[in-house]
Amino acid sequence: MIEAHALTKRYGETLAVDELSFEVRPAVVTGFLGPNGSGKSTTMRMIVGLDAPSKGDVRVNGRRYHDLPWPLHEVGALLEAKAIHPGRSARAHLRMLAETNHIAGARVDEVLEIVGLTSVAGQRAGKFSLGMGQRLGIAAALLGDPEVLLFDEPVNGLDPDGIRWVRNLLKGLAREGRTVFVSSHLMSEMALTADEVVIIGRGRLIAQVPVDRLINQSSQRFVRVRSPEIDKLRDALETNGATAVIEEDGSLSVRGADEVAIGELAARIPVVLHELSPQSASLEDAFMELTEESVEYHGAVTANATASTGTDR
Repeated sequence: MIEAHALTKRYGETLAVDELSFEVRPAVVTGFLGPNGSGKSTTMRMIVGLDAPSKGDVRVNGRRYHDLPWPLHEVGALLEAKAIHPGRSARAHLRMLAETNHIAGARVDEVLEIVGLTSVAGQRAGKFSLGMGQRLGIAAALLGDPEVLLFDEPVNGLDPDGIRWVRNLLKGLAREGRTVFVSSHLMSEMALTADEVVIIGRGRLIAQVPVDRLINQSSQRFVRVRSPEIDKLRDALETNGATAVIEEDGSLSVRGADEVAIGELAARIPVVLHELSPQSASLEDAFMELTEESVEYHGAVTANATASTGTDR
C-alpha cells in the first residue's frame, strides 16, 4: 500500500504539490491522472525518495522509502526509461541492480524473458529505441519481485502490441495482490487498465474514485431516444425536469433521466419508441469535466486557424 498524507513540495516560489493525500491499495490497478504540470511526476519521485517533501509524509507499506532495508525487494519503479548508462548492455544494467540489492543473478534472465528482451540482452542499452528502453525499465522495476510497483507513462514508445502487453502485465500484477500505481496521458488505455483513479490538478487532489463510478457520474452520459412522436416526448421529458435536445439525425439526447424513467414516461403518454439506448461518457470526457479548471494552458481551436496564416507550420 502507498499512503500519502498532506504531501507538499515547493521548488522556490513554485508550489508543485499541495497538501495531497491519497491511498493506493493492493490488488487493484490505480491510475494517476492529471493535466500537464499537475504534480504527478513530482509525487512519484517523492514516493521513492528522489525528492524530499517540503511538508507531509508518504509511506510504502507503512515505512518511508529511505527506511526500507532492501528497496528493490519491496518497491519497483519506472520513472525515467532512459535513466541507464548507455554503454552498458541490458543484462549488465540489470546485473548491477541485482548485486546492489542481493537479488539472485538468475532473476535477471527471468525478467529479460518477461519483457521480451532476451534476444537483445547483450546489446548496449544506449542504442535501444524508446520502446525497448521502456521494456528495460519495466524489467528493472520487476527485478526484486516487489509488492509495490510504480510506472510513469509506461507505454510511451510502444506499438499497439506492446501497449496491450503492458496492460495485461499491470492487470496480472494486481491480480497477484500487488499494489500497482500507474500514470498515463492515454485516457483510452487507462479506461481499459485501471480499476480506480487518483486525479490531481495544480498539485491538489480532485478525486479518488473507481473508474466505472467516475464515468457514470459524468454529465456527458446521456440516453439516445428515437420516436415518431419526438416533439411530444421531448415536451413531456422537459416538463418532468430532464434536458432533451433533438440532434441533427432526428434522435433525442436526454440528460437528467435514465432509460427506465424515459421508458415509463413514454408508456404513460403514450408514445412509440424506436430506440432507447444509454450512452456512456468516456473516461476522457469525465476527466476533462473534472479538470477543466486545473488546466494551465488552453489552446484555441478555430475553423480557419490554418487558413488565417496562409501556411501550415
